Amino acid sequence: MTTTMEAAIAAGVSFALTPEQCELRDLTREFAEREIRPRAAEYDEHQTHPADVIATAHELGLVNAHIPEEFGGAGLTVFEGMLMCEELARGCSGMATAIAANSLGSVPVVLAGSDEQRRTWLPPLLDAPILCSFALTEPDAGSDAARIKTTAERRGDEYVLNGSKMFITNAGHASWSVVFASTDRSQGHRGLSAFVVPMDSEGVSVEKHLDKMGQRSTDTSAFALTDVVVPVANRLGGEGDGFKIAMQTLDMTRPGTAASAVGVAQAAYEYSVEYAKQRVTFDVPIAMHQGVNFLIADMATETEAARLLTWQAAWMLDAGYGRKAALYSSFAKRFSADTAMKVTTDAVQVFGGYGYIKEYPVEKLMRDAKLFQIYEGTSQIQRLVIAKEIFLPRDD
Repeated sequence: MTTTMEAAIAAGVSFALTPEQCELRDLTREFAEREIRPRAAEYDEHQTHPADVIATAHELGLVNAHIPEEFGGAGLTVFEGMLMCEELARGCSGMATAIAANSLGSVPVVLAGSDEQRRTWLPPLLDAPILCSFALTEPDAGSDAARIKTTAERRGDEYVLNGSKMFITNAGHASWSVVFASTDRSQGHRGLSAFVVPMDSEGVSVEKHLDKMGQRSTDTSAFALTDVVVPVANRLGGEGDGFKIAMQTLDMTRPGTAASAVGVAQAAYEYSVEYAKQRVTFDVPIAMHQGVNFLIADMATETEAARLLTWQAAWMLDAGYGRKAALYSSFAKRFSADTAMKVTTDAVQVFGGYGYIKEYPVEKLMRDAKLFQIYEGTSQIQRLVIAKEIFLPRDD
């Protein structure tokens, strides 16, 4: 870690954003203030899929911004995408997840697709606000990918897929999904392969839209594959490359997830500061009580620490630090997720009884924050990754 920091210093790393990055952040913040926050409570209550918000974000170039320029995209860096994620989630992490999930779905194509596959699947995402999804998790397999039961049996120039997927973001509204299935069950996670599956294929059925505690304006669904036929041309990479593709994708998207957690924490902190100035007890604003202002001081400190760790992880990925960048992505995701949960819980405490009712925004933030400790690798899995790197480091 010292080596990384020394290299960063030698490279002249600065915490100052470029004018272009400031413009991107400001554009995203203005969009979130104008289009997301006014709808957040209503869409959360009714579990409304934010198609209108996604369409507007698409017009502004805030969806699929990571797609390389050669395929028509903006080709934003991981760092720049992270800046966007924080601002979107500061507005509402449910809608932010609905927007950002297109990156999770399409990154496997960017990373592992052939030129032909990239030209087939990526440009349509830029032409219209269509969605894609990332289908790894199953009813009995989440963190343990070796337990994936979905199979892909090759028959000539086609594969036949059978199985079930669970907790898949945007699956109920996606045009296509990257599905991870086993082409060799005897090999465990090494037998996984990745396939682009159009969601209107015969045999694909969305079984259930899940009723969630938080981030309710994001569709999270379960779907089944029954004798779904896809051509060999839809396989990303070779047989057995699926686990590697999935892990590389999650390494790339974790800074965005961490930044979204920071955005939720930032919103909770801002609401708490505003409320503490207005709420009066014992003839003074509660901001004057040490029991409250110390709580808010810790919220500010922890949120900023999470932000800086997330910035570092994103910068390292862009700089090509490989496995060390992946480790820092785990640092950032774990710390930011846990920070969001703590900060939002403290925000409810600052609001007191009002914080516990839906009329005020912080109870939603607390519900939303919990999911960051669960999806894209639980906080416990991140600790496992970190501990393994500490005690069983590899040279590659």
